[in-house]
Amino acid sequence: MVDTAERYRRFATMEARGHSPTYERLTAAIAEVPGLLALIDQLPPAKRQPNLLLAAVRFLGGPVDDLAAFQEWTLVHWGRVRSTMLERRTQTNEPGRCSVLLPVLARLPQPLALIEVGASAGLCLYPDRYRYRYDGGATLGPSDSAVVLVCDTTGAAPLPARLPEVVWRAGVDLNPLDVTDPEDARWLECLVWPEQHQRLARLRDAMRIACAEPPTLVRGDLNETIRDLFAAAPAGATPVVLHSAVLAYLPPEEREAFTATMRELGCPWISNEAPGILPAVDRRLPLGPRPDRLLFTLALNEHPLARTGPHGQRLEWLPDPTSS
Repeated sequence: MVDTAERYRRFATMEARGHSPTYERLTAAIAEVPGLLALIDQLPPAKRQPNLLLAAVRFLGGPVDDLAAFQEWTLVHWGRVRSTMLERRTQTNEPGRCSVLLPVLARLPQPLALIEVGASAGLCLYPDRYRYRYDGGATLGPSDSAVVLVCDTTGAAPLPARLPEVVWRAGVDLNPLDVTDPEDARWLECLVWPEQHQRLARLRDAMRIACAEPPTLVRGDLNETIRDLFAAAPAGATPVVLHSAVLAYLPPEEREAFTATMRELGCPWISNEAPGILPAVDRRLPLGPRPDRLLFTLALNEHPLARTGPHGQRLEWLPDPTSS
């Protein structure tokens, strides 16, 4: 198991670098402060994530732009920080991920009934309500949508000519967030990294869309609820199960149980997860050097299709293995 110091170093170099200079500097520095690491290590392993700590401090009004100020404030207010970290989760709800899901969704038999596991506030259940711009070209989607998702692509990505038709949207989460609740909305905002002003504005616009047309969100464990959600999908629609950056928070045996259930259900299953999370997907990836940055693998029914940026900003379509 990676110790906490190394976890924060990796976050700085693999995740924050190139996306948030503030978080890159701060997490690299935290990794060298024994006093802070000792406090973090008192938390359950799943609660030691850099994102969770930094979001909790910001949520409570603490500073993150200077290590000395961060350390002093966090030590003084550790009781509140700890309680927030234990109560909350890193439920980053990034609508930008819809830009990498869209090419897969558009190719499925229409109309669609979307089921998202680990849905947070459900903002990725609205791929038909956003506009998209791939490679700086023309936009696709409703002209009146305030949410414009920009995505760079490489490879033969099958960019859609039209949006999918979504007739039903539902999700499950251990702690679903309500975008109409000011505290839940503010927590989602605190999960956006400091310099990412466009991402924050996009989140707020997406929350307004969800407020106008709330999804069905169920509180529960994904392994205990997925069959019921699948059964509830309306007749005549293709039920599609999707998730992004979710399964890493499950222990291996629960991932295996979920995988077995998805194979049994046999519906389209779109996963967008980090390497090492779904072994069958990893085994089917083409051989070659691993990327020097964190990229997820987009897969349909465990068959890898592309590598993607964690926030949907990049889509690297993989070669078709049957064409070689």
